[in-house]
Amino acid sequence: MLFLVYVVLFLGGFYLFGAAFNAEAWQGLIFSAGIFAVSLALGLVVHSQRKS
Repeated sequence: MLFLVYVVLFLGGFYLFGAAFNAEAWQGLIFSAGIFAVSLALGLVVHSQRKS
């Protein structure tokens, strides 16, 4: 189940990267949200591996 959360965050972040270039406004905020989503996905994976 957590794998799906990681994948959605990771791929959603990449989607936000691309969407930022097509947006009329708030490009920087959308791109930053993509960076945050990808970073969060990778951070959660690393954190969950440390526990086990």
